[in-house]
Amino acid sequence: MSGQLSRRGLAGVFLAMSLGLSTVASAQGDAGQASAEIARTRFGVPHIQAQDERGLGYGIGYAYAQDNLCLLANEIVTVNGQRSRYFGPEQLTVEQRENRVSDLFFSWLNTPQAVSGFWQAQTPEVQHLVEGYVAGYNRLLAERKAKGLPEQCASEWVRPITALDLVKLTRRLLVEGGVGQFAEALAGAQPPKATALTGAPTAGFAGAAARQQRFALERGSNALAIGSERSFNGRGMLLANPHFPWLGGMRFYQMHLTIPGKLDVMGAALPGLPVINIGFSQHLAWTHTVDSSKHFTLYRLQLDPKDPTRYLLDGKSVPMSQQTITVDVQQADGQVETLSRVVYGSQFGPIVQWPGRLDWNNQFAYSLRDANLENDRVLAQWYAMNKAVTLKDLQNAVHGIQGIPWVNTLAVDDQGQSLYMNLSVVPNVGADKLARCSDPRAGLRLIVLDGSRSECAWDIDAKAMQKGIYAADKLPQLLRRDYVQNSNDSAWMANPSQPLSGYSPLISQQDQPLGLRARFALDRLGQLAKGGPVKAQDLQRMVMDDQVYLADQVMPDLLGFCASDLGADASALVEACTRLKAWDRTAGLDSGLGFIHFQSIMEPLQATPDVWRVAFDPKDPQHTPRGLAIERPAVRKALREAMLASVAAVKAAGLTKDSRWQDVQVASSGGRQTPIHGGPGELGIYNAIQSVPAANGQREVVSGTSYLQVVTFDDKGPQAQGLLAFSISSDPASPYSADQTQAFSKKQWSVLPFTKQQIKADPHYQALIIRERDEAGRVVTH
Repeated sequence: MSGQLSRRGLAGVFLAMSLGLSTVASAQGDAGQASAEIARTRFGVPHIQAQDERGLGYGIGYAYAQDNLCLLANEIVTVNGQRSRYFGPEQLTVEQRENRVSDLFFSWLNTPQAVSGFWQAQTPEVQHLVEGYVAGYNRLLAERKAKGLPEQCASEWVRPITALDLVKLTRRLLVEGGVGQFAEALAGAQPPKATALTGAPTAGFAGAAARQQRFALERGSNALAIGSERSFNGRGMLLANPHFPWLGGMRFYQMHLTIPGKLDVMGAALPGLPVINIGFSQHLAWTHTVDSSKHFTLYRLQLDPKDPTRYLLDGKSVPMSQQTITVDVQQADGQVETLSRVVYGSQFGPIVQWPGRLDWNNQFAYSLRDANLENDRVLAQWYAMNKAVTLKDLQNAVHGIQGIPWVNTLAVDDQGQSLYMNLSVVPNVGADKLARCSDPRAGLRLIVLDGSRSECAWDIDAKAMQKGIYAADKLPQLLRRDYVQNSNDSAWMANPSQPLSGYSPLISQQDQPLGLRARFALDRLGQLAKGGPVKAQDLQRMVMDDQVYLADQVMPDLLGFCASDLGADASALVEACTRLKAWDRTAGLDSGLGFIHFQSIMEPLQATPDVWRVAFDPKDPQHTPRGLAIERPAVRKALREAMLASVAAVKAAGLTKDSRWQDVQVASSGGRQTPIHGGPGELGIYNAIQSVPAANGQREVVSGTSYLQVVTFDDKGPQAQGLLAFSISSDPASPYSADQTQAFSKKQWSVLPFTKQQIKADPHYQALIIRERDEAGRVVTH
């Protein structure tokens, strides 16, 4: 008890320090006075209540700045294209991108015209939310400046923000599934034989390709919506398990938002957004998973033989557009100089260039069209979902606005309905047009259309909310009473009892292998069906069991190899085999070297041709492929080499036979390390965690399971449990910077208080009332 009291006391001291008592003028003073109540419960989760949108935004911005002031300030520098000015051109962003590349890209993306147009398109409600957020953030910033900024951002680049800064953050989010993956390819594209500009980004193309390929890994997710036929009480149940970065501008923030009589929603949001992205309300719960749909297409331009900056369209020579981008760059001596770059474009979009993959030569160039560049509906979309009362309301909001950028939506209600919607912004390119206009050699990973014919432009459907995208009624959706699920696969197997097929390959592909996480979910659902109705604990265990699904598919053959004649280097192979045999086939904290060997062995082995004993069968996608064809010489050779490499890597890392996964995979904050269970999703681990090599043989977590919620319903409303795996604050000095991380490490879920009674009954309850231009914030405790 004394330990609990001391932590609670520390949290109270930090809260009082964070609230501040200084007078701060409103950044939007002519828009009327805003006020909000910010109540905090266990883990510092803020419950924000106001009478209108401006007040609500004011409370959100203030609370977010209390917890993540430096994070948002840093992201504001990024989306304004100013990293080279303050940090130098060659340092890397959180996404491992050179600052000068990042600056050129965001200066191109967030032009004054594009940002102003986005802002003018917003509804009054959304504008008031954003304006309030700006005022709240700026108030807290002024209070912290008066006391001293946190050490990690006590610098000149921290400044008051504007509504347009938040627009830039939102536009950055929109293009994550498209042109945002091509920043190097856009910033580095130059006509053939052009003279390189001083400081031009000439490297990073390989990194761009890798980033494009691992997008779904770092921003993947699992979701499971259980309906009345499978639920323990006949009402809906939802598991939300998004896999998102633990750092930077895609790090979730947990909060509860209330406008009495209009809005009451709890969940998680991305930085700078005054709405809930994934959450629940009185009668509903929903989540998102990164979809497999295409949100951009490339166009191969046929160039004018006389000029590689002109292209042929329907036989006519057309000049490329030229947009000069200028960014400030800090030199080694501290002086600031400008770097200019011309970004070329066609009527389809900007020119992008990946040497050896998308070359700009005297014959061809490649242009990229991203559907989400024209999506100015995203904030209104999520706010409409936040206000939805019934499942039909939520469905109608998604149909009528079409602002979901690059994710699926899965939802349930308290009446026992479960809903899957693959209703994101997808280019309207059907199979017929693909057959006429695409280069079949490019495959379907990157859609490359013929840019020399205007007939190959995206089709226009009058029912769509944006030119060139599919209308909502042409996209996959499924309403059922048993369940729907998704783990970043296509819509095809959302429920195997009712396959979704027959769509354009840009929307959803069928008869393709399922990801291992989806196969695990379907397998676990099958097991649960034998034991009776699904309970909340069953959904929690799907994540927390840390089962390595791939191990069940291949371990008999791995151990069969180990039992055979190992030949040369037998002692090293026996070492790996011994650890594999002792392994419990999970990614738990206590899992031994067997799990580490398994990861190292299977990564290269899965890339070996004809590795599977049973090949993929589209008639049995839940159970194929499986097994290792160790009788094939090439497979046996690859397995031997992978095992030997793994033993050498374990030795080089300084790991011993007693090492456990908890000694290897950690999350660091404020000099503290927390062991983290879970592992690579490509091994079929539902609790997908991405970590990168660090010092002393350890691995630092950078992405994966982020915001967790399991929501059920009863006569009193939602009953929710959850966790924010990386904790609510990114400030190492905050008591809320590692508390939920430690709870996640211990697999201790927390009840999410939703009603006023539940919130005030929380033993950690503290509340603050803030008003614009107040002399002091008023602290209220119970």
